[in-house]
Amino acid sequence: MIIKLTQAHIIGTVLAYLIGVCLVPLVIAFSKKEGLVDVPNERKIHTTPISRIGGVAIWGSTMLTFLCLVFLSYYPYGSLLSGILLGSSLMFLLGFVDDVYNLDAKFKLFIQIAITTLVYLLGVQINTIPFFGGINLGLWSYPITVLWIVGISNALNFIDGVDGLAGSVVTVSALSIGIIAVAIAPPNPISALIGFILAGSMLAFLTYNFNPAKIFMGDSGALFSGFLLAAISITGIMKSATLAVVLPVIILAVPIIDITYSSFRRISQGHSPFVADSEHIHHKLLHAGFSQQVTVLILTSVAIFAGALAALTMGSIAARHYALAIIAFVSVTLILNFLKVLTKK
Repeated sequence: MIIKLTQAHIIGTVLAYLIGVCLVPLVIAFSKKEGLVDVPNERKIHTTPISRIGGVAIWGSTMLTFLCLVFLSYYPYGSLLSGILLGSSLMFLLGFVDDVYNLDAKFKLFIQIAITTLVYLLGVQINTIPFFGGINLGLWSYPITVLWIVGISNALNFIDGVDGLAGSVVTVSALSIGIIAVAIAPPNPISALIGFILAGSMLAFLTYNFNPAKIFMGDSGALFSGFLLAAISITGIMKSATLAVVLPVIILAVPIIDITYSSFRRISQGHSPFVADSEHIHHKLLHAGFSQQVTVLILTSVAIFAGALAALTMGSIAARHYALAIIAFVSVTLILNFLKVLTKK
């Protein structure tokens, strides 16, 4: 049986979720056994040690879903797919090593640039911008591509400070990019498929990451998901010859605003932008008196609004599909939270 691509989107999302739901408890048990937990300190808001290698489950469910599609006689052969999967896996591996051994920030940045360079050579490139009739970036293509991929990868890591926040933003952003990738002309169903599979994997992770979290995604999950979002936004949207090139900036507004604000604030204070602190936007909301749940609701709502704005620019059909996807995401989220409350009683 050969699965049509539209069917693959749905099957891929469901498979990623089901595989992820099974993988996450295994990862939690393994991390506790091996001591791979995040210990509370003055900068963190949790009070008990929690598994910090959730990225293993996110990466595992994503890759196993692609393997399942192969067994179902469907493999999404397409330009740049292998490069994206290779680059994201290398980024995951870097994050995993960092979760275990706590690598130096500058060394991590060097490896991230090396990974992005490899993916750039494999064809994941920002070559043009549509303004003023279209501008070929030429030699500027490489640094701009590196800045985008490395920046978004780290931006997701920056906002991973409140239970459920990074996972919710990634899920909404992945759905947004996936829907727009099939709405643009010409469509890019391969990038859309990656987005939908990532959304399914992340939703499975969120099942155990909503407050109070039983697991954190760690650097491995943040770098992996951030890399995928950055890469498919290039291949799925920025390759369009229209103003769609600016849509990823809108869709990823929450992590972009946070990393920009944090970096400029640290530099202006004479600090390194790589030194972690507790002054991110989500920390500001917590300091203002909002609970973790309300903080996640506020920033996820901003992400949903940004995605809706991007979808609206692609026409009513894209907006309708986006609305349905968000309704499904919110419904599943509410059900999962309700079940979590029931299991506590």
